[in-house]
Amino acid sequence: MELGLKGKVALITGGSEGIGRATALKLAEEGAIVSVCARRAEPLAEVEKALKAISSTVHTFQGDATNAEQMQQWVAQVLKAFGRIDILVNNAGGSGQLSFDEIDEARWQEDVEVKLFAPMRMIRLVLPTMKAQKSGSIINLTMAAAATPGANQLPTVVSRQAGATLAKALSKELGPHNIRVNVVCVGKIKTPQQARSAKRLNVTLEEHYTKNAKSVPLQRMGDPEDMANAITFLVSDAAGYITGTCVNVDGGLSGVL
Repeated sequence: MELGLKGKVALITGGSEGIGRATALKLAEEGAIVSVCARRAEPLAEVEKALKAISSTVHTFQGDATNAEQMQQWVAQVLKAFGRIDILVNNAGGSGQLSFDEIDEARWQEDVEVKLFAPMRMIRLVLPTMKAQKSGSIINLTMAAAATPGANQLPTVVSRQAGATLAKALSKELGPHNIRVNVVCVGKIKTPQQARSAKRLNVTLEEHYTKNAKSVPLQRMGDPEDMANAITFLVSDAAGYITGTCVNVDGGLSGVL
């Protein structure tokens, strides 16, 4: 299937590892010009090397998605280099899950900053260009559990669901400009964050994956590439009539349609 991504310019926050990295590589394979932003220099250099093995046109930016000035610099660099922005994937942010009593106000503010205000600012930065082009595709990542929150899943289920609501509202507002906005809901995916969780729980990574897979109808945890494939489809011309929707990529785990 021709996805119509050749020459499209894509920005990905949190793009140096896990889902962001897999998405960057998949978009590059489909012919997109990819710009990746991440905080840490070493993983960013590694993904840049991987991207250069696929494409001769690669752009990376070391910055924090919550830093408004740095994000302005990143977008300005991309526009100067390529003259357009077609795709934005708001991927930055982890999924720390605690009980209500464990979370102080500073932690709440930090979580909302990275998962709601950072995507909001990025969307605001790319909209003038997308409106001028009369085209664009935006993806906010959330977690499947945010739609059916349980105990000890704060603050991330609150901030993630807020990001999903932002996308749903914007899909109505930006549709007349031919700008599509969708949400991809993350299930149990094999990411570096899961590796850190296994270490914290003092179990092997394989034991951690096996335990988590038992609750998934497909009986396995997903790979970052599973997420990347869904995101790539949604930002492509093949999904040109899809906007304002949430797609669960969770092996059937979610109880919500």
